[in-house]
Amino acid sequence: MRRLWIGLTYIVFFLLIAAPLGKIISNAFSHGLSGFRDALTRPEALHALMMTALVVVTVTVLNTVFGIMTALYLVRAEWLSPRLKSLLNSIVDLPYAVSPVIGGLMIVLLLGPDSPLGAVFEQIGFNIVYAFPGMVIATLFVTFPLMVREVMPVLQEIGGQQEEAASTLGAYGWKTFWKVTWPSIQWAVTYGVILTVARSLGEFGAVLVVSGNIMNKTQTATTLVYQDVENFNVSAAGGVALVLAAFSVGLLLLMEWSKKRKEVR
Repeated sequence: MRRLWIGLTYIVFFLLIAAPLGKIISNAFSHGLSGFRDALTRPEALHALMMTALVVVTVTVLNTVFGIMTALYLVRAEWLSPRLKSLLNSIVDLPYAVSPVIGGLMIVLLLGPDSPLGAVFEQIGFNIVYAFPGMVIATLFVTFPLMVREVMPVLQEIGGQQEEAASTLGAYGWKTFWKVTWPSIQWAVTYGVILTVARSLGEFGAVLVVSGNIMNKTQTATTLVYQDVENFNVSAAGGVALVLAAFSVGLLLLMEWSKKRKEVR
């Protein structure tokens, strides 16, 4: 029986991971190395990869800062009532319960050009939907829980005694954070950053709705792959998908390394 389950595990691994990855590699090099190079150096691919990098960097920075702040407030803020903390915890987990497409639609309804708030921003020349800010907001909505849920358990485990002791010795604010809190959460933050980058790279639904998938303007790597497949340009889609897959494999290795370091800490 044990051998049967091990065999089934290998079969599932092959069907869900190895076979699709092999097919992506096969499609990427179906026209040879020159075809793979052409798929990545065409103007729309270069712009999509650059846009993806900008979104990932921006979202990762924002998610790190506000994720740590949210985790600190939910764990350490004694002035927040238990009911309010429970409500905020539920809001943090909202992206897990809501489809990314629905999240993108909510952003369009709230900040789109036909909404009152979106019209105000449009009058001052600041477009959110179908522009870079909307793509960042959509990706941030999807990735926001990742940092919070990595940092909160560590803060709960270490407690607040060390921070209170530092405060009694005259260390307040930032000094307490950098000298006491940060060394305890740094590997959790590292793991959260890696998860955020990985999730941002692969985000499709919310970004597709908010960006409008406008070529050479609001197109990311994932939406470009979608467009290439729709246009039956499978080889070009495989080339871009292979780049994303390579980054994902690298991130998986980083995740395992940071996870082990976090467990050691």
